[in-house]
Amino acid sequence: MNKIFQDKVSLVTGGGSGLGRATALAFGRERAKVVIADFSNEGGEKTVKMIKEAGGEAIFIKTDVSHCEEVNELILKVIERYGRLDCAFNNAGIGQHPSLTAEYTKETWDHIISTDMSSVWFCMKHEIAHMLKQGAGAIVNMASGAGLFGVPGMSAFSASKHGVIGLTKTAALEYARAGIRMNVICPGPISTEGNKAQVSAHPELELEAKYVAIVPMKRFGRPEEVAETVVWLCSDAASYITGIAIPVDGGMSAQGFTQED
Repeated sequence: MNKIFQDKVSLVTGGGSGLGRATALAFGRERAKVVIADFSNEGGEKTVKMIKEAGGEAIFIKTDVSHCEEVNELILKVIERYGRLDCAFNNAGIGQHPSLTAEYTKETWDHIISTDMSSVWFCMKHEIAHMLKQGAGAIVNMASGAGLFGVPGMSAFSASKHGVIGLTKTAALEYARAGIRMNVICPGPISTEGNKAQVSAHPELELEAKYVAIVPMKRFGRPEEVAETVVWLCSDAASYITGIAIPVDGGMSAQGFTQED
């Protein structure tokens, strides 16, 4: 443990499970003061407990990031508690059931875009405002391999993730001279509880075998592998990196995304 975030404050949205929890634990290991934001009380409090049991410091603030006013309140509470915000991992989001583009309902489309893309802008809007006062900060946004390639049946999800990448690159250019770095991660298939549940729910689709078949490393990624990338991007070790989208996908994007019918 290098304590590379000693005395710094890190925010993780969607920190009550999956990649958010893994990243929150990694920040806690490096002695950041970790703020967990999630819509789930149970998940958020569990992550806080795990960080504290490992000797770290963390608090939970219940937040629905698809509502701009709740995000504003979240950031105000972080500043009220700690006086600063050094790092943010805007990770919260949802997946979707496959649907052809013309068959979406407007409600489904709006829900996915609001939760997976607009929420990232809500977070950045309020995070940047406070980081500007400090003259420094690092933001990492969650996208996906679906933000780099088209994925049949996932047009809303893919559109939202492409949007997150474009948003991040643009903001990174706008604030590069203000000391705020912004990057994106694009995970491939990762062995989270959510993905495991999806695979188990549809054994007839052989989803695990299909995913593994298109990954050059022939395995699912581990949540910790994504978490370490986020922590590195937020650290001074990545001080000259801004405005990039990093695939964490076992080589999948290097070959071009392919999907069986």
